[in-house]
Amino acid sequence: MKKLLVSFMTFLCATTSWAWPDKPVTIIVPFPPGGSTDLIARTLAPKLQEKLGGNFITENKAGATGTIGAGLVAKAAPDGHTLFVSSLGPFVIAPHLLQKVSYDALKDFDYISIAVQAPNVLVVPANSPHKTMAQVISFLKANPEKMTFASSGNGSSDHLTAELFWLQTGTTGIHVPYKGGGPVMTDLLGSQVDSSFMNVNTAMPQILAGKLRALAITSAKRSPLLPNVASLEELGIKDANVYSWQAVAAPKGLPSDIKSKIHAAIVSSLNDPQVKPKLLDLGFEIVANTPEQFTAYQAAEFSRWKKLIETRNIKAD
Repeated sequence: MKKLLVSFMTFLCATTSWAWPDKPVTIIVPFPPGGSTDLIARTLAPKLQEKLGGNFITENKAGATGTIGAGLVAKAAPDGHTLFVSSLGPFVIAPHLLQKVSYDALKDFDYISIAVQAPNVLVVPANSPHKTMAQVISFLKANPEKMTFASSGNGSSDHLTAELFWLQTGTTGIHVPYKGGGPVMTDLLGSQVDSSFMNVNTAMPQILAGKLRALAITSAKRSPLLPNVASLEELGIKDANVYSWQAVAAPKGLPSDIKSKIHAAIVSSLNDPQVKPKLLDLGFEIVANTPEQFTAYQAAEFSRWKKLIETRNIKAD
């Protein structure tokens, strides 16, 4: 009788996984519509639906620098019907900035794949006197606390990149936090601020239009979008590579067969000829790594940003 019961339960679990998805799959994005993370989620959703069947719905659950959406996912049933598409913030930055978050970023998620990544680029207005990174560093050393670096908010990727740059070059500047990237762009174009380590996706249209000048990029090597712009590493500034990334995760405890199906569908979707060229044109680099690689990278990034935030005494407000 006991053997029969075990066999039945095994069959039931296999049947449940085999039937997945048997109800709509909700993809939670922890930010408002319109940003890079939302774009990646809404690009993946129809492709995952096409490849896996069922119905994939994107929902925006914004607030508290992405931690509200992350908390909702962490508490959801790990049955494959709730997925999380987020940037690095809730995974590796917000837990160190906020006094309390409702999840453990190292324990409460199954990490499936980093979908894409994109470096930041140091930009200045076209009429800026700074024409090279060497000039910027010389100016900062001769004039500490004089050059302004705008960011989309305290603890944002662009803010942390500036802090890392100052740390690695022994310089200081003035951080000017805004509430979002839109106001940063407006004031940068109007020369109200001197510079910003802006995400390359955001900066490219204005660079191409000749309204912003790109001085250096935070990728390990030059970007094909900006072949004439040197990387910080190439310029001798070590350990300052920074990528903003968007990734897919699920509540901890996702069945392994469902995780494998989702991962395979993500990789296939990102390399789809209808998807990949568009993402590359926008400045994204396709990552599509394995759950094991993502888990290891998340842990490394978590430690890296924790150390920087503590060393520089960075606060959320």
